[in-house]
Amino acid sequence: MAPNIPEKQWAQVIEKTGGPIDYKEIPVPKPGPDEVLINIKFSGVCHTDLHAWKGDWPLPTKLPLVGGHEGAGVVVARGDLVKDIEIGDHAGIKWLNGSCLQCSFCQTADEPLCPSPILSGYTVDGSFQQYAIGKAAHVARIPKDVPLDAISPILCAGITVYKGLKESGARPGETVAIVGAGGGLGSLACQYAKAMGLQVIAIDTGDDKKKMLEGELGVKAFIDFAKTKDVVQDVQEQTEDKTGPNAVLVVAVNEGPFQQAMDYVRPRGTVVAIGLPANAFLKAPVFQTVTQMKTIKGSYVGNRKDTQEAIEFFRRGLIKAPFKTVGLSELSKVYELMEQGQIAGRYIVDTSK
Repeated sequence: MAPNIPEKQWAQVIEKTGGPIDYKEIPVPKPGPDEVLINIKFSGVCHTDLHAWKGDWPLPTKLPLVGGHEGAGVVVARGDLVKDIEIGDHAGIKWLNGSCLQCSFCQTADEPLCPSPILSGYTVDGSFQQYAIGKAAHVARIPKDVPLDAISPILCAGITVYKGLKESGARPGETVAIVGAGGGLGSLACQYAKAMGLQVIAIDTGDDKKKMLEGELGVKAFIDFAKTKDVVQDVQEQTEDKTGPNAVLVVAVNEGPFQQAMDYVRPRGTVVAIGLPANAFLKAPVFQTVTQMKTIKGSYVGNRKDTQEAIEFFRRGLIKAPFKTVGLSELSKVYELMEQGQIAGRYIVDTSK
């Protein structure tokens, strides 16, 4: 039987960039021919959502805007052209809501680089509402044997860091440093790295993050950048030959760590930029970069295959995203904590509250 879909729903709506976020009732959207409507049960809160609200990226948002792009729920309606996903299936709204599927990037499994992307919670309304639209070709297929709250951070944070680790080229047994390890992206990166056979040096600050990373997540070493006198030396000392990690994933929210990573990554190592601090730049000394054959590269969100792989790691019990749950009505409080850097792990909003 087709589910009973209401006419109205609760959502968090940004009417003006940087202005108040209004928790109010809005109409439930209807899916187009190639789209599905998902009854969102839970949605992770990502730092990108903060940028969308503040408008500090060089990419305009739609207004009014419903943010969010880590929405997990149940398919309740589909367009006439959709044949490969059923009513009642579990599915997720990701950052990449849709792409053209025809350009050279889409045809070679690089659909995140499509020049005409549709971005959830940015150029189209996202998952901070009870019912959200997604292009059927791109929504994540979620196994029914996994909890929808716990898997929601995988839909952006998990996929993103898993892709970054693949891009780093680090091989099992090698060492990767993760900068910003205690946050939503970083805590997942530590787990994916371990599941992929890598040793992890976690770089962050704060006793709560130290406890989580050393205890629950079992990293090889924790470096508190606010307490150490020499981050570069301390990181390199944690590697077997004292020359530094094979790769560095930078998921930090400010510019400094991106430059610093080039100082402690080992020769022929790779620094992967994942975090997107506003108005930041990457800089590195040319002489050392050339003579030590170091690589700097960016890594964006994963493609559809990366999505399946990242979800499978989670389904097998190898990834347990640390999270706290609050009601959708409390989203503004989460943003405040995020701006203060006081979040260890991820916050999940429950759309029923």
